[in-house]
Amino acid sequence: MPVTLYREGFDDTIPPDRPRRRSVTIGWAFVAVGAVLVVVLGLFPAPYVIETPGPVFNTLGTDTPVPGSSRAGVSGAEKSQRLITITGQKTYPTSGGLYMLTVSSYGDPQNLPSWMQVVSAWFSPSKAVIPVDVAFPSSTTVKEQNAENTALMLNSQKDAVAAALNHLGIAFPQAVAVKQVLPSTPAAGRLKVGDEIVSVNGTKVPGITSLQKAIAKNGTKRTAEVGIIRAGKSKTVELKPESSGGAVVIGVGVGMDYSFPFDVKIRLNQVGGPSAGMMFALGIIDKLTPGELNGGERVAGTGTIDNEGDVGPIGGIRQKMYAARSAGARDFLAPASNCSDVVGHVPHGLHVFAVHSLDDALAVLKAVRTGASTAKLPVCHAD
Repeated sequence: MPVTLYREGFDDTIPPDRPRRRSVTIGWAFVAVGAVLVVVLGLFPAPYVIETPGPVFNTLGTDTPVPGSSRAGVSGAEKSQRLITITGQKTYPTSGGLYMLTVSSYGDPQNLPSWMQVVSAWFSPSKAVIPVDVAFPSSTTVKEQNAENTALMLNSQKDAVAAALNHLGIAFPQAVAVKQVLPSTPAAGRLKVGDEIVSVNGTKVPGITSLQKAIAKNGTKRTAEVGIIRAGKSKTVELKPESSGGAVVIGVGVGMDYSFPFDVKIRLNQVGGPSAGMMFALGIIDKLTPGELNGGERVAGTGTIDNEGDVGPIGGIRQKMYAARSAGARDFLAPASNCSDVVGHVPHGLHVFAVHSLDDALAVLKAVRTGASTAKLPVCHAD
């Protein structure tokens, strides 16, 4: 008579292992195939661009990225140069850092990141993933975008010089100049390219921001008296603004013309866009005034600036905050108009101040320099 042994709840006389082993093998095969498919699909290009913290530069130092920051996109130069050089005017020693920040982008329409890279970036607080057609609109080429960013950088440098000199009370010729007159608009046939706009309704407009505010205040229901200088002669032009895209406009493209009393050169290749304007202005002021504007500390910041000292919004502020922290900065100057992107995303150890103007930024630096309380200085708050 056969002897039956029982073990762990099944009858050894019935061989259960073969079908069980077969099912386990099939299961692991499916897992392996799935893993291979995930890896293969993950290597396929994704229609996105990844933004990461970029190189950090000290406006008081050279055009070499500061230690601790990324060097992505920066080719090694044979010899570093001063980022800001001033000739024809007395300058003073500086120390510490006034850091300007950049964002590096990985990917373009011809070189897309993989899905694996995109998914990894989605889970990184220091990175951003944006659709490639948003980063690179089909209406412009990559080359055209780079050229536009270079032009924006050059114009922001001039605006930074103007903002610094205006703050210091150094007089120089500056004018809001008409660069373009759009057809079928209030300005057509009334204003000309080369006209200098000096006032609106009797109020002086020393900069583009002032002009925009004056036109908006006038509104579309009444005629505006625009004071201009044409071919050296003053005259007043009457025109009625209209609404376009939610703004009150007169139909001109304007720019600032400057004639500086001494030479200020800013050397920074391979970086485009206008977002370093505020930090350039602070670096220039520090070099032109006795003492250390930052008290020798490392302060980072970002924001556009105009000749009147107004600070404007920028892109990639989350990546820039992480770049600032990696470079060793503890205090960060952020445009107040970017606060919605700041709240809830500040890296640990970084103190972010909200600034509307160059004067606001200087108030923060004074507190850092003197060790005064910063409790009353504006910061970004959740709405």
